[in-house]
Amino acid sequence: MRIAIDIKVGYELIYDCPQPTPMLLMLNIHYSHAYEIVQRDRLVVSPAVATQAYRDGFGNWCSRLEASAGRTKISTTAIVRSTGRPEPVVLDARQHPVRELPEETLVYLLASRYCESDLLTEFAWKQFGNTPLGWGRVQAICDFVHHHLKFDYMQARATRTAVEAYKERVGVCRDFAHLAIALCRCMNIPARYCTGYVGDIGLPPNSAPMDFAGWFEVFPGGRWYVFDPRNNDTRIGRVLIACGRDAVDVAISTTFGPNTLVGFTVIYEEVSNPN
Repeated sequence: MRIAIDIKVGYELIYDCPQPTPMLLMLNIHYSHAYEIVQRDRLVVSPAVATQAYRDGFGNWCSRLEASAGRTKISTTAIVRSTGRPEPVVLDARQHPVRELPEETLVYLLASRYCESDLLTEFAWKQFGNTPLGWGRVQAICDFVHHHLKFDYMQARATRTAVEAYKERVGVCRDFAHLAIALCRCMNIPARYCTGYVGDIGLPPNSAPMDFAGWFEVFPGGRWYVFDPRNNDTRIGRVLIACGRDAVDVAISTTFGPNTLVGFTVIYEEVSNPN
């Protein structure tokens, strides 16, 4: 079993703005990783501008700034120390009746912009109504989504919803997550969308360009657990940035004015651990 591996994560985003442009950024590592951070992910903006940090309604770390007219580069690198163990699989994790759920989880039972659970309820109960409650039901949903959708970067569409992904049978990681989330909510299982860094530690090398990834978490057994219908397997060293109802709540950047993203690089690599 591998232990205590260090992972370098980061990004470089380059924007061309014809005028000063306010931006909201959600690019910092989630506070739940605070005890694992070896090198902090300090936001670097060039040319430098005033930046204000805040925490949003879901607890995510965010930044706001006004990019100057012209070209702006936003970047960081950080080192996170992972346990080196795969994410937990808890087959006996109990599904809570709605009456027992903590109040803060209830919002994750509701339909949202990209997860129209209200439009999928009849299908979900026909498809998954006889599956075992709890972990087994969530896994059955992930198995269905993993096989129902074809992964295709070339057919990515920023506005695709869970229902559209179900009908079109194609998508990228966020579409896999949105459909699984919507189906879980249909079955009264709180489910929230997550974005962050996912690598292939312990797996054969992958030559595809690195990107931010989307997955989801559910709430059986009194805590949040990771599920990933795109890969449909556990990972080592997943690094969360933000979570919310769906991709609307965790956009890496929201801009208020015309701009062009002319450069986009994401970093995720295992590095030497001196300890």
